[in-house]
Amino acid sequence: MKKYYTRACNFHYGKEAAKLIQNKKGLPLCGNKKIAFTSVEILSKLKNNVSSKVIDIKKIKKLDRKIKAKVKKDIKKISSKRENFLKNINFLEPSVMGILNLTPDSFSDGGKFNSNKKATKHIYQMINSGAKIIDVGGESTRPGSITVSEKEEWKRIKHIIKNFKKNFNTVSLSLDTRKSKIMLDGIKCGVDIINDVSGYSFDKDALDRLKRFKVAKVIHHMKGNPQNMQNNPKYKNVLLDIYDFFEKKLSKTGKKNIILDPGIGFGKTLKHNLSLISKISLFHTLGFPILIGTSRKRFINQIAGTNDSKERIGGTVASVLYLVSQGVQIFRIHDVNEINQSIKVFRKILFK
Repeated sequence: MKKYYTRACNFHYGKEAAKLIQNKKGLPLCGNKKIAFTSVEILSKLKNNVSSKVIDIKKIKKLDRKIKAKVKKDIKKISSKRENFLKNINFLEPSVMGILNLTPDSFSDGGKFNSNKKATKHIYQMINSGAKIIDVGGESTRPGSITVSEKEEWKRIKHIIKNFKKNFNTVSLSLDTRKSKIMLDGIKCGVDIINDVSGYSFDKDALDRLKRFKVAKVIHHMKGNPQNMQNNPKYKNVLLDIYDFFEKKLSKTGKKNIILDPGIGFGKTLKHNLSLISKISLFHTLGFPILIGTSRKRFINQIAGTNDSKERIGGTVASVLYLVSQGVQIFRIHDVNEINQSIKVFRKILFK
């Protein structure tokens, strides 16, 4: 059976966007009247065959009845404002999630903030630089990393998690873990978001154990596990395969307080990553905020070659600003100040 997908495209910004929306020639992206789209790409999939066409939104009424109904339903989700279910986050604007890895072996900053003093100081720095969310993790999930025990993972993070809300009660706390016991212990301490890179597949009890809590959940895509995810990952169509993955997961997680993360670098080649980033707007069709983590990732090195650097700030900035132009709402970032600076300047230019 042929399946259809709708992706918003042909974006306009600022005063031009507002004028197009007012004149009913464009629609707001995720309820944001500073970003309008005037076209959609309609993709169709039958078995392994994928085709697409881009049409002006004014021509949707001329589509076949069945396709028209599907596209109209999708457009309603694309253009609807996202619910602000995190108290300090407005999904009409991009927000930065600052990364705090309390691990000895994370790919970029392992061991750098492992003392409570260094970790707390770094949290202050990220918040003062504009981080709206702090994402705390005690287990590395870089390619080739080894799973650690629940006891060891909690030992690494418990001081920060237990004391976070006492010191930073206006900032959202995200817990990066794959283990349901760690999730529940974190929720008792006031965690606002559970960020499980396995998409709640590592611990089969996770979703059942989370059902009675209103905590926000990031649905993250990863192909395989950290030990094997980069061993020649393959997809029929990476964009549509991950869209289908999200649809399936949403039927299990429910549709309240959900954030979607397609998992850049988690079981993806350079080509896969670029396909996801370039057509990220497809995921707005699911109707939830999107979180992206491109910070310091290997795909930047693969593109930059001799221009690579340790922090990869240039490549991170480039990817983030493109994603801002596509309406992505949350960015998981190491270098909070630099990224917030670039977003502020870019949006000032874009929305002039």
